[in-house]
Amino acid sequence: MGDYLLDTEGLEKILEYEIDCPMCRRKVVVEEYLYDMPMVGKVLIASGSCRYCGYRFSDVRLAEPREPRRIIYRVEKPGDENALVIRAGTASIEIPELGIEITPGPASRGYITTVEGIILDVLEKTKFLCSSPDAPKENCERKLRELMEARNVVRPFTLIIVDPEGVSAVLSDKARIEPL
Repeated sequence: MGDYLLDTEGLEKILEYEIDCPMCRRKVVVEEYLYDMPMVGKVLIASGSCRYCGYRFSDVRLAEPREPRRIIYRVEKPGDENALVIRAGTASIEIPELGIEITPGPASRGYITTVEGIILDVLEKTKFLCSSPDAPKENCERKLRELMEARNVVRPFTLIIVDPEGVSAVLSDKARIEPL
């Protein structure tokens, strides 16, 4: 549980089970905890790692059911990028102004990060893709510049989370929630 910055005193272990490691096929012990997170409510945290190959598994999701929803959060001024984001494994993320679409796959997992953390993740992946000798240099330079401008809030943008399970959240009064 070292990956999470939370008060471990409030964690209540509710389940422990084994899964097959998707990398080496050995057994991985997964532990699930219930945690009452301030400003969020009760969340389920699942965590496990393979002691043989190092594969790590983690997932975070709200424990209380909600209706499917779309969350719209506008980043316009410095500080807006620090809003905490809880993304369910089944939720997609869009940032239309930057042409970003993150769709969940079969092994997608939930996480807790900030808006800036999402931009940094996309920036890292874009740098990797742009390191290919076949990558179009002009497009790469433009996209990397746009991402840095968004990270530094020089370029305003809109973060949209579409969550069919209704468990994702952006912890900010500026976040607008719409039913799906």
